[in-house]
This record gives sequence, structure tokens and C-alpha cells, in this order.
Amino acid sequence: MTLTSAPGADPLVLNAPLAADFLARFLVNEVTKVGFQRVVLGLSGGIDSALAAFLAVQAFGPAGVTAIAMPYRTSSPSSLEHAQLCADTLGIELLVEDISPMVDAYCDRHPDASPMRRGNYMARQRMCILYDHSARLDALVLGTSNKTELLLGYGTQHGDLASALNPLGDLYKTQVRQLSRHLGVCAPIIEKPPSADLWEGQSDEAELGWSYDTIDHALYHLVDLRLTDDEMLALGVPADLLRTVQRRIRQNHFKRRPPILPKLSARTLDKDFHYLRDWGV
Repeated sequence: MTLTSAPGADPLVLNAPLAADFLARFLVNEVTKVGFQRVVLGLSGGIDSALAAFLAVQAFGPAGVTAIAMPYRTSSPSSLEHAQLCADTLGIELLVEDISPMVDAYCDRHPDASPMRRGNYMARQRMCILYDHSARLDALVLGTSNKTELLLGYGTQHGDLASALNPLGDLYKTQVRQLSRHLGVCAPIIEKPPSADLWEGQSDEAELGWSYDTIDHALYHLVDLRLTDDEMLALGVPADLLRTVQRRIRQNHFKRRPPILPKLSARTLDKDFHYLRDWGV
């Protein structure tokens, strides 16, 4: 697939029609070849899950997609409103599972839990719900984490980073915005500041310290083009940004890998027993 729309263009500018078609075909192929016909995903009201839902509907039609909104009692009301707006636009089923009782039942026993611990527990509780509904519906769970988040570790292991397949995993955040505009994701969802909605006023870019546009261009040159530090600095990438993204990529690499197994036998599953995901299907 040709990533850019034209030779000499910004390398992060997508050929949006081609990317959308490729990702829809990817979903159909990867879901159906392992015996499934439908998908389920969490719909948070944000742009990433909205784009995943639009791609899923392009692949399977509205009847093949179930979305689940999982608000906590402190979640912004606009998050559920935007999830409903997305579902109504696509004509897909939206279930609402309030995670407040189950989260509070645990967190009330640990009043000293930090916001990070509480946020991680919420993310894992949401994924438990998605996988339970996947069994009920005979559907695969779609991931909604983009490439920027995956590289920076901006996600919860076995929480929002868990899924059967993830159509956004090789799209930087700025490319998620481009593809969302192309597919007609609702404007209020595209235009609002990205947020994990962990507490009132929380903003991804405020926490990261730079805009996604700046971060994505640094990541592209560092990861995709493998430029050296000197080459990155010559491009005008701020030294503190370069150090930050390098540190986060390295420190969070364990989140992108399967669990480590010790090698005791002749064939160890993560080292010598390598087969395609659909082997035997």
C-alpha cells in the first residue's frame, strides 16, 4: 500500500481511500479465516474507537458490529453522548455497561490507590466486559490503540491494549484523524481534544507535553526511517522530545511483546514453535 498521497508529500499524509479499503479487507480476512463473522468493540466517544467502528461497519455491515460503552461515574457525560452519536450514525447496536459498581467494589477496599492504579483497573475491567460479550456474541474483540499510543506505552497492559486484532495499530494519531475525516466520523468526535477521560479535564497532549502532530513526525523519523540522534536534531526535533520518546519506546516495549517464557525444552513456544496465527484453521 502506498502510504502517502503523492510523491514529495508529508510522509504522514495518507492515501485515505486506499488505506480505508485496505483496512476493511484486513478485517474481513483476519476475522473470517478463523471462523468468525462479527466483531465487538468498546466505544468510548473518542476518535480512535469511532474510527475502528467505522472501519468495522465498512467490513461487516451494521449487523456485524456490536459496540459497548462502559462509563464510570466520573466519566464526562459527553463521552457517552458521542458514543451514542457514533452508533446512531452507523446504525449499530450500542450496549451501555456502567462499570462504577464493579470498580468501586474493589477500589473502596484500596482507598490509597493512585489515579494510575484506578485508571488501569478501569481499563482492565472494561476489557473483561468486552471479552465476556465476545463469547456471548461469538465475535472477535477489536482493538482501538493507534501506533503513537503503542510506541509510547500510552495504554494498559491486558486492558485497552488487549484485543484479537487491531486495525489502527499501524496508524499514527494524526493519520487516525485523516482517515476519520475521510470516512465521515462525526465532527464533534474529531474536533474534541484527545482524552482517556480518566478525570475531569484530562488531556492526552497536555500530559505528553507536545502536540500529536509534533510527536508523530518525531516518531516517524525515529522509528520508520531509523534516523540517528544527530539526524533527528538536524531536522529540528527538540532534544527533550527526542529523549522522551526514546525513553518511552524502550521502557514500554514489554507491553508490545507476549509474555516471556523460560527455555527448558527443545521447543519453547515463544522461541522455537513459530506458526502463523491461523495455523490449523
